[in-house]
Amino acid sequence: MAAKAHRRTPLVVVGDALLDRDLTGSADRLAPDAPVPVVSECAERIRPGGAALAAYLAARDGREVTLVAGVGDDPAGRALRELLEPWLNLVPLPLTGTVPEKTRVLAQDRPVVRLDRGGGRVREATDEARDALRSARAVLVSDYGRGAADALRDVLAARPPLVWDPHPRGGPPVPGTRLVTPAEKEARGFAPPEAHPGGAKPRAAALHAAALVRDWRVPAVTVTLGSRGALLSYGEHPLLVPAPAAHHGDSCGAGDRFAATAAGLLADGALVGEAVEGAVSAATAFVAAGGAAAVPPAGSDRALAALPDTDDPGALAARIRAEHGTVVAAGGCFDLLHAGHVGLLQAARRLGDCLVVCVNSDASVRRRKGGGRPVNPLADRVRVLRALACVDAVAVFDEDTPERLLGDLRPDVWVKGGDYAGADLPEATLLQEWGGQAVLLPYLDGRSSTALLARAAEGAR
Repeated sequence: MAAKAHRRTPLVVVGDALLDRDLTGSADRLAPDAPVPVVSECAERIRPGGAALAAYLAARDGREVTLVAGVGDDPAGRALRELLEPWLNLVPLPLTGTVPEKTRVLAQDRPVVRLDRGGGRVREATDEARDALRSARAVLVSDYGRGAADALRDVLAARPPLVWDPHPRGGPPVPGTRLVTPAEKEARGFAPPEAHPGGAKPRAAALHAAALVRDWRVPAVTVTLGSRGALLSYGEHPLLVPAPAAHHGDSCGAGDRFAATAAGLLADGALVGEAVEGAVSAATAFVAAGGAAAVPPAGSDRALAALPDTDDPGALAARIRAEHGTVVAAGGCFDLLHAGHVGLLQAARRLGDCLVVCVNSDASVRRRKGGGRPVNPLADRVRVLRALACVDAVAVFDEDTPERLLGDLRPDVWVKGGDYAGADLPEATLLQEWGGQAVLLPYLDGRSSTALLARAAEGAR
């Protein structure tokens, strides 16, 4: 077995293993007998799929992994064993039927069609599988609805896993699972009918996640949003973790990459929010590298790896809405602009199609911060904000809070820094009036205007 970094907590993955196959070629003509592309010179490559991919990725991260999954002695099962056995410990569950196979035909690296065969389902649990779960330090469930999680549900219920990655054909996670990771479409399908509102997508995802936290009786649900990142809910105000960059390549396997990373980080002691941030970054890098199609083969030791200017924020917001886009707004004093501000604004801009920054007037800052503030007058603060590429417009408000301005702009998303976590968001109720959503974004720790001023004063002394 390949060498592993034993300082990482071992992981047991329970779920449904698939065998994935890509047939990749080129297409430059249509067939003479039907209007379909002719894909020629196909190269074939097989890899683990489903729970087997999640386990394989975790193992290639340098983690000791045990996979509990249905794997028979059919040709697909034997091929899967050959791929997995150099990297992890396999505890097979008996199957009724053969290992499911997914075959994608790609032309110029874009999928043309997918062919599925093999409807094998796990028949029953085994003593070896039960023992593996009872002795596990950390468990990830990857439930593709083919019986593995159901066969072991009693053991999982007695010792809830760290992460449960659900799929449409699977059942609900066991209560007490620390983090559940449905995709956006999956969360919508699992959520009860009353949790299907109109309005902006972030609002829908937030309500779906909150409903699932309650109905599944789990501490946290994170809804993965593809190139937009992930939304983490504990049942109240959600934390939206944006992707560090937008990549629109092959996303096949990104959910498995996300779940494997989150489970590994939680196993090593990370907080749920930290695990979700790490998983978003890992899934983004995974898609950027080519997705599942770029996963190194089993024999390899290679590690995985603009809007026009405007001075009228209201007109900008109206135009974006007319084009069915998403208006994002963020607010603050922005007195001494620092890395924390910039990171927050860059992340906020990636959530929609424009970003309007709502900034306190000088009088408003003085009422909030005291007589010595702001250090920089309003005109300077606005000029600096407008110079940021991520900011599309700046709006000024003179009140203590931006609620009147928000009522005029009616943004789809209102962004606050993560240091508000656990506190009431007074704007959240206001945004619900037009179907908007208030979200928290992770804040860059240790950066603030107050801290900068304190260090400057200390330096002067």
